[in-house]
Amino acid sequence: MHLFRLDASILPAASVSAEIADRAEAEWTAAHPWGTVTRRHLGTDPLAADAWAQAATARSTPEADRTPAQRDALALAAGLAGELQNADAVIMAVPIYNYGVSQHFKTWSDLAMAGAAKGTPLLKGTPAVLITTLGGGYGPGTPRDGWDHSTPYLKRVIADVWQADLTLIKCELTLAATTPGMEALRDLSAQQRADALAAALEAGRSLAKA
Repeated sequence: MHLFRLDASILPAASVSAEIADRAEAEWTAAHPWGTVTRRHLGTDPLAADAWAQAATARSTPEADRTPAQRDALALAAGLAGELQNADAVIMAVPIYNYGVSQHFKTWSDLAMAGAAKGTPLLKGTPAVLITTLGGGYGPGTPRDGWDHSTPYLKRVIADVWQADLTLIKCELTLAATTPGMEALRDLSAQQRADALAAALEAGRSLAKA
């Protein structure tokens, strides 16, 4: 059995998304002690911002006319697509940044799509757990209701385009413990974190059984 684990936090030492993902991974590993894990951390090892443009233009360029940069980008894209297609289970830990998905996650997902034939569902039927964390509150009735432009995108790509069997774990208010002015939200923040960790434990067990 093979697990693919993706992290996207730019602060890995203090990452709530990684903490929650670790809980799910531990359950999968306990059930598959001889399984293998492929890890990719976009926060500590980001992909080149121009790699997708190189790969995308290479696909419409005759092979003999491709530049070395285009060839390298295509090879990278094929490798990223392969990491997803070869997985029996997937865990992704993806925080929101500036109300949307981060540039380094977008580069990765665009490259992965460029690495396979157009329209290929890279995770068709594959069980996947997506952990997404948000520093503030974005739910109904909050001042920033509707400002979360990350979660809908992530679900659209992973579940609809890539056709994964997706479980979403969403944890808000992760900055309340350290941010002045959010003191009144700290109890709610702690509860959301506890709930997300409990959900990750159950999701990891389900992932291991799938």
